[in-house]
Amino acid sequence: MAKALEKLRKIVPPTPLLQTEISGRSICLKVESLQPMGAFKLRGAWHRLTDLSAEERQRGVVAFSSGNHAQGVAWAARRLGITATIVMPADSPAKKLDNTKALGAEVILYDRVSESREEIAARIAEERGSVVVPSFDDPWIVEGQGSAGLEAVGQLAELGLAAPERIVTPCGGGGLAAGLALGVPAAEIMIVEPEGWDDMTRSLASGEIVGVQPSPPPTSCDALQTLQVAALTFDILRSRGARGLAVSEVETGAAMRWAFDNLRLVLEPGGAVALAALLAGKTEATERTLVILSGGNVDTATFKRMTGL
Repeated sequence: MAKALEKLRKIVPPTPLLQTEISGRSICLKVESLQPMGAFKLRGAWHRLTDLSAEERQRGVVAFSSGNHAQGVAWAARRLGITATIVMPADSPAKKLDNTKALGAEVILYDRVSESREEIAARIAEERGSVVVPSFDDPWIVEGQGSAGLEAVGQLAELGLAAPERIVTPCGGGGLAAGLALGVPAAEIMIVEPEGWDDMTRSLASGEIVGVQPSPPPTSCDALQTLQVAALTFDILRSRGARGLAVSEVETGAAMRWAFDNLRLVLEPGGAVALAALLAGKTEATERTLVILSGGNVDTATFKRMTGL
């Protein structure tokens, strides 16, 4: 993981670490929404693609994502001169689709209800000889995402502050959460998901992987719509005693509005759920709590609808 952070330091500056107060407690916010492509996914994508062999780079990569991993892979691929094909849901936010295309990737759309993105990506990879770059079920991806925790610990040390004892983070497939658990092993990990899409929370509670229940409710957290987590991320989080909880659309929108009003930050719904959990009182801040603001790629219409602005 230290290798992943070292590689990232050569191409992008650290994302900001902000201090604020919630319910009388001082907390720190790691603003991954200010990555060049708007989300933490750049970390894992860069770590994975830079470890490809020369032959693998020539054959290109295939990824599947609702948008942030797509942009991370596309950004890294363009910088490295690698051809990237991204399988994206047809109902992905327009901003994420447009940004992925603008970064030079070929986008192939699919129906997230009736088609399997993994099967489509595997078929394309076989036809073209490309390397599949999963969004979370991959050791390089987990290591890369975890570099956010190592970076935050270093920033805290520069401020004369101790490492976090609790990290509250958004969770879809669990790549970021698992990376944080490995990168900051002394911290308690609290994962946050949208209501009805809290499969990692329920998996951790039951001790075994369970998928999203049939007919889940609509959610604006497109980045967190994972139907079932992977053994890799689940096992890491379970072994670290991670706990989970879920937040509502209203609570998520309130967090987006709070971040805009108090921090001048634009967060996407999925990037605001960890903050939402604290603001809604679903988990308490300790003296050393770190909250991850994971992404800011949101359409104007969605932002207005969620925040009331």
